[in-house]
Amino acid sequence: MRYSIKRDKFLIYFIQRNIYSKFHTMISPKEATHVDGPGAGGLQRAFAIIRLLTQAPTEGVRVTQIAKEVGLTQATVHRTLQALMAEDVVEQDERSKHYRLSVGFFVLAARAGNPAGLRDLCRPALLRLCASLGDTIFLLARTGFDAVCLDRSEGPFPIRSFTGDIGGRVALGIGQGSLAILAFLPDAEREEVIRFNLPRVRELGVFDEVYLRTEIELVRERGYAAPNTGLLEGMAGVAVPVCDQQGRAVAALSVGTISARLSPDRLPTVVAFLKREAQAIGPRINPFDPTLRRPASSLAALAPR
Repeated sequence: MRYSIKRDKFLIYFIQRNIYSKFHTMISPKEATHVDGPGAGGLQRAFAIIRLLTQAPTEGVRVTQIAKEVGLTQATVHRTLQALMAEDVVEQDERSKHYRLSVGFFVLAARAGNPAGLRDLCRPALLRLCASLGDTIFLLARTGFDAVCLDRSEGPFPIRSFTGDIGGRVALGIGQGSLAILAFLPDAEREEVIRFNLPRVRELGVFDEVYLRTEIELVRERGYAAPNTGLLEGMAGVAVPVCDQQGRAVAALSVGTISARLSPDRLPTVVAFLKREAQAIGPRINPFDPTLRRPASSLAALAPR
């Protein structure tokens, strides 16, 4: 198992809190080649243990298992864990004696994440898509049983959409953007949303459960939501999910345009542009971004004063 700390945003917090001096003397020269090659210091070994714990089961891991995985002696692992516990990064279950990451670790993670938030992260992609495709581009994010429009970049063609302007909401399952999000939710969440939203979508007089589930399966198969639902006459759209590092759909990039501009010949090009941007955004999403929990709250700064 190989480890690297080059990209660890947590590093600055450990250095600032003088942890390096604690770990530097914990490892014997004999063990210096076990993790990350010759010359690796105690800080690298601390991160090796932290990374292992990020993949551990909920109940945690025993010292013996950690030592086996990271290639250190049990005594070294135990000393390192004790130092991590003193810094409120790791905790130990009193009964099982298993170790796991603490709440303090996740507090550091939240502070180390992308401070710009989802909307600012996606804004350049919206501008690129709008300039390249010449159509209106939407960014939608999930909020409970709905999708909210976090941002849009206006194209030259006058269009109508389900969410309307920035801040508009629509039930998950209505419109391409919200359908793309719904289709790529975890199974249990998707089922709960479908159960709750079916009475809401039936009000349109077109959707029923069979239709909605069929559309969801098509989206999952294709990787994008179909170009035309027929609910907005003369309008068409296509959307792809924006998934976080766990593959959970947290948002969608959507094109809204007139029907004539999403012909079968042009559709693959539009989908390819959307997917490329969505795939670039996904790995950069901060899982602790408050926008993911309360998308509408991020729009408060945009309100006129």
